[in-house]
Formats: sequence, structure tokens, C-alpha cells
Amino acid sequence: MRFYEYEAKVLLANRGVRTPGGQLARNPGEAAAAAEGMGFPVVLKSQVPTGGRMKAGGIRFAESADEAREAARDILRLEIGGRRPVGLLVEPRAEVAQEYYLGVTYDTRAKLPVAIASDRGGIDIEEVAEREPEHVSRRHFSSLLPLSDFAFKECVASLSIGGGELTALTGLLARLGRIFLEHDLTLAEINPLGRLADDTYVALDCHMELEDEAVSRQQALLKELGADPSGRQAREPTPLEMRAVEIDTSDHRGVAGRVVEFDGSLGLIIGGGGASLTAFDAVRRHGGTPANYCEIGGNPSVRKVCELTKLILSKPGVERIAVIMNVVNNTRVDMVARGVIKGCLESGREPSETIAAFRIPGAWEDEGFRLLRHYGVEPLDRTVSIDEAARLAVEEMRIGGK
Repeated sequence: MRFYEYEAKVLLANRGVRTPGGQLARNPGEAAAAAEGMGFPVVLKSQVPTGGRMKAGGIRFAESADEAREAARDILRLEIGGRRPVGLLVEPRAEVAQEYYLGVTYDTRAKLPVAIASDRGGIDIEEVAEREPEHVSRRHFSSLLPLSDFAFKECVASLSIGGGELTALTGLLARLGRIFLEHDLTLAEINPLGRLADDTYVALDCHMELEDEAVSRQQALLKELGADPSGRQAREPTPLEMRAVEIDTSDHRGVAGRVVEFDGSLGLIIGGGGASLTAFDAVRRHGGTPANYCEIGGNPSVRKVCELTKLILSKPGVERIAVIMNVVNNTRVDMVARGVIKGCLESGREPSETIAAFRIPGAWEDEGFRLLRHYGVEPLDRTVSIDEAARLAVEEMRIGGK
């Protein structure tokens, strides 16, 4: 779940990080009044849960109430990334002496949170890392041990920053790290952080994302910010994705949904977490075109798997499906196999001509494999890796297309 900028700044301000002290406006009149109240010049920012606002024209400056009203009118009509703004944030424009980047995210390779700092703020950190890597510093820290400022100080100091500047930036980065851990965030960044002429620091822009599965645990935070979790995707969900949510929530048993739609011809029913990402990437690496990303696991019912299979097969352009999971002990292979076969049959398709690969070794696999073979599908056992299963599925697609 991605927070709007105005919500993220409330979170920062409530945790002791200085912000410009802006005001949310819902219409041009409110924007002009807010601008007059705080004095000119001001900056007006579109509030959409996507990036690229400046390039799209979603950030404007104003020197008078009339300019603010005109800019607000233009911004509120502007779609960015297919999304219309929920309002606009009006802030006093700051005179900045230096811009920095401070961020905390999760490193999936190291399996640790990582702090990131740069003295080249105001632009994408990826661009800085590519063009001027010496101006980007990273330090991992533990999410289990008591949090100290040492890793954050190392991160900032490696940019050849010292004195009062080091002390101030260390404190801000450490505070960002605590916010990240306390509120189950997947990303917390301030970009740019501005140092003003009086050597004080202010978060000029920020970006916060909450782990989707932590929404229920962070109800107090959502209430504090007045944040509604709905409608926060970078794009609106497609009808197919919304139907997948309905399937997943229709039965409490297991997971069989969380679908993201793509334009390919190979439908995927793949294991959750790392296995699903591995399978998806492997299909693409071997030249396949996935029609979707999804996750299954936790022993979903036969009906749930059947409905998911039918949904994926109903997508125009889907020729075959691949069913790939890691070795599992909490998901019955026979139930998944039964659901997939039932979904094929109810879609009017022969399982042997539809299932390009079935690789789910684990509990009750003998029963599941017998069922698959009965319908002419040769399952892949645990000696076949996820990568190899993806390769074989792509190869089956090519053979089937000839």
C-alpha cells in the first residue's frame, strides 16, 4: 500500500522529522486560500500514488493567488499514470542550499533492511547510482537486534560527510529506519531532503509504502493518517485481477489468487513467495511470455484452484498453462491437480493439450501424479528444478504452436 505524499509527511512530522508544513486542497479555491495563508512563493503537487509527477506536469509553482488557482485547476484535471489526483498539496517553497537522499528499504538478497544515503538528492536514486556511484552509500542493519545509530552513521560518513552535517543526517536516517521497522514498511524515503541556509533540514518530498499483508496490523497508523487502503495501486486493477480477488476471498482455505495480468500466452499457476518469482522470471528468461503472475499455496480447495484455472484460461490469447511450485508440505498436490484438471475440463479444454508443465512435488504427490497421468499429463518430480520446469513449459508452447 502506497501512501500519498501528504499522508507520508504527516507520519514524518508526527515522528519528529521537519516538513514544509503544507495543506491538502481539494479544489482551486482551497488551493488559492492555502497559498495566501502561508505566503508566496508556493509549490503545488498532485496527490497520486505514482511517480513521475514533475515530468508529467503534476508539480507547479505559484507567486500569487491567481497563479495558484490556475495551477491547481490544471493539476486537478491531469491524469498521471492513469490516475486522477485525490487533491493537491500546497507548500511554501523553500530556499535550499543542498539536497540529499535518505531511504530505507529491504534487500531481498541479503534478507536484511538496508539504509541508503546520497548527497545527490532531488533525482532518481537509480540514476545517481548508475552515473555517480561514489555518491551513493548503503549499509545493512538488523531487524531483530536492538537498533543503534551506528550503521546509519557509517552510511552517511562514507559519503565524506562530517561534523554537524553528519550528526543531523545520521539522526534523520536512523529515525527513518525506526519508522520503517515499527510500521512494517517496504520503502521509506525522503527525496529530496533539503538543507536550508540556516543549516536546518526539511523533508521536501517523501515516499512511503506499507507491506500489503501488514495492513491489518497497522490499523492504528492508518487511523492516525486518515488513510483508506483502497485504491492505492499504481494502476486500477483489471477485471480479471478483480475476479481473482473474489475467487481468493470466497474461501478461507489457502491462497489461490493475487493475480497480476500481462499480455502473454502462457498462463501461470505458481507457488507463492520466492518460488513464484523464480518461476515467472524463468519463463521469461527462456523466451516465454507469461499471461499473468499469481500465487497459490496453503492448501487451497479444489473449487478455488478450479476457478482460478478457469479464470486464467478465459483470458484471450492464453494457449496453455504451467503449474509450478516448490516442494511443499502444506499444500496437497492431489487437490491442486484435481482443481487444475477440473478447471481445464470445465473450460472445454483437454488437460493433456492445456497443461504445458506440472511441477508440484510434496504431500500426496503420488495420488496427484496418478490423476494427472490418467488425463495424459506427465508430471515433473522434484528432480526437475523450477528453472527446468519453466524451460520445458516454454518448449511445450513452441511445439504446440507448430
